Amino acid sequence: MAVRKLRPVTPGQRHKIIGTFEEITASVPEKSLVYGKRSTGGRNNQGHRTMRYRGGGHKRKFRFIDFKREKDGIPAVVKSIEYDPNRSARIALLYYVDGEKRYIIAPNGLKVGVTVMSGENAAPEVGNTLPLSKIPVGTIIHNLELRPGQGAILVRSAGNFAQLTSREGKYCVVKLPSGEIRQILSACKATIGSVGNSDHALERSGKAGRSRWLGRRPHNRGVVMNPVDHPMGGGEGRQSGGHPRSRTGLYAKGLKTRRPKKHSDKYILERSNKK
Repeated sequence: MAVRKLRPVTPGQRHKIIGTFEEITASVPEKSLVYGKRSTGGRNNQGHRTMRYRGGGHKRKFRFIDFKREKDGIPAVVKSIEYDPNRSARIALLYYVDGEKRYIIAPNGLKVGVTVMSGENAAPEVGNTLPLSKIPVGTIIHNLELRPGQGAILVRSAGNFAQLTSREGKYCVVKLPSGEIRQILSACKATIGSVGNSDHALERSGKAGRSRWLGRRPHNRGVVMNPVDHPMGGGEGRQSGGHPRSRTGLYAKGLKTRRPKKHSDKYILERSNKK
């Protein structure tokens, strides 16, 4: 994966940096694994707007992604690497030997024609999914489960990876992309390697129109509104607006929203290193 910077032929291309899509091998998704995705435009089932600054955007088809990888012991061949409009990572189409087809998140280095497998007896190689108890200490992993059989919910976006650092009884200690170090049950599964499309963080849209294609409408700051519209609105001239807060009055930029006595606190050995 690489990025390319366009020549400044137009104002929208002057600062535009996009991916090369050189690793993508198929342009049409597998028909049996997609369905039409309806856009809500930020509205609920009564038609009332519950989320501001959303709407429009290009139509998308949702791809069913296999986050559980429960077909243990059955090898699968990577048929293609594809683009997915619903996530930053690329996806890989697997053909299992029993005839089933499934999509997975494409890890870095996965090529078409490679055989992948899941289960306790799988080798700790890129694209294979194993329980944490069978993964060597120090291995780079992604697609982590928090509960056995739940399916991967951690480390799924482009370029991310976690690291298995040690084992403590029935738990494994994992360092997450945020810097947080936490215990996860050894029975939980994870996939070897880091998520592909690692240069996604280097991309720049170049123009406001690309945000509209993604369904994002113009966002107004609270300080430029009137007091009736926002807690930070009003004032003569350019007032700071007081302490940053949301439209509903919830403090922002530093307010801790995690419950102080959350049950999972005992599994977190070290918080994230973000300031």
